[in-house]
Amino acid sequence: MFLSVFDMFKVGIGPSSSHTMGPMVAAARFLDTLRASPFHAHGLRASLHGSLAFTGVGHATDRATILGLAGFEPATYDAEKAETALARIRQTHVIDAPGLGPLSFDPGKDLLFDYGPALPGHANGMILKAADAQGDVILQETYYSIGGGFVLTADEIAGAGGARARQRADVPYPFESAAEMLDMARASGLSIAAMKRANELKFRSGAEIDAGIARLWQVMNDCISRGMLGTGILPGGLKVRRRAKGIHDALIAERGLNMTAPHTINDWMSLYAMAVNEENAAGGQVVTAPTNGAAGVVPAVLRYYLDHVPGASVSRIGDYMLTAAAIGGLCKHNASISGAECGCQAEVGSAAAMAAAGLAALLGGTPEQVENAAEIALEHHLGMTCDPVRGLVQVPCIERNGLGAIKAVSAASLSLRGDGQHLVSLDVCIETMRQTGKDMHEKYKETSLGGLAVNVPNC
Repeated sequence: MFLSVFDMFKVGIGPSSSHTMGPMVAAARFLDTLRASPFHAHGLRASLHGSLAFTGVGHATDRATILGLAGFEPATYDAEKAETALARIRQTHVIDAPGLGPLSFDPGKDLLFDYGPALPGHANGMILKAADAQGDVILQETYYSIGGGFVLTADEIAGAGGARARQRADVPYPFESAAEMLDMARASGLSIAAMKRANELKFRSGAEIDAGIARLWQVMNDCISRGMLGTGILPGGLKVRRRAKGIHDALIAERGLNMTAPHTINDWMSLYAMAVNEENAAGGQVVTAPTNGAAGVVPAVLRYYLDHVPGASVSRIGDYMLTAAAIGGLCKHNASISGAECGCQAEVGSAAAMAAAGLAALLGGTPEQVENAAEIALEHHLGMTCDPVRGLVQVPCIERNGLGAIKAVSAASLSLRGDGQHLVSLDVCIETMRQTGKDMHEKYKETSLGGLAVNVPNC
């Protein structure tokens, strides 16, 4: 099993990696398939199913699908150009897809929200079709957005549990569980970050890895900085006011008074995470970590380390990101990072485990202590539901990232007070998350049909 650090962390747009980025990626893939086909298309159609339908409007899934069919992609997204293209499509009912020419597409008729049963492969399913001049379907593909911006076709997801998934990755340290990871660390004498880097070197040069990680952190850090300056009301109709700037201003003012309480450090952690998730809710540029809905935790803990921990060094950023990616890969491979599949335990829970492991590594933890940090952080998110009010990635998501960052730092600190020996292993915790997600009622898995989503007024 190999998931690159650049798979776990991807530059994209808000508000959702599974509901915004994923559909845009799927649409781009469909265009590639259509370009390679012998058929001449006249029009396009799309249908959204399961969680993509139930919370699609709040997550901008419809916009993302249309823009994806128009050739936009998350990593190179230009907001101004996207708005212009979207307005033109809604007015003309024509998509000018790159390399395909004008294609008919009426957003009001050709984009369907199907609120029936979810498609069989995953809770986040969508079907894209190309039709000829008579309206007959000439090409069709089913896609599943499985969390974190990852997209699989129906054939790919059907084969995910087959022989391909059982093949060991051709890398020096192909660990598929935390137990294997620790065994390989003991045998090699390497840290988790060093093993992860050795795996990455099979596919990229050291310079490319360093530059890629630096780019990811730059986007993350810029997102924090923008979030701490942002003001006003977040879009979507809930009238949620951006709070990060006010919190930041108050913390700076208190710092000058020299009478700050020790627990105020928690406010700094929350601030960094909330700044990211307010930017995400506003549709800004973020990095999946491992998802958009949980994008604030990993950067918040790294910013906490750099700004508040004595002796912190920017030279260790790579170790943090590589360690976090290793843990995120285990969560994804053995359970899920999708709120629609396993609830928020899979999103903020996985993010907290990743951040806790990364921080424990930076603070000198052994591989056993790093694994323990991830386990502590994930264990205390088990059972957490995904119940966004009005389907928006705002309530409870923004504050939840702040608390996830606090838990991550506490988990890292607790793990370093021990020797790495503990009762519940990370593997057991991840498997418990998988089982809990399987048993969780669908209304608590990103459908906004239960929990806070139905008990909080939507206006």
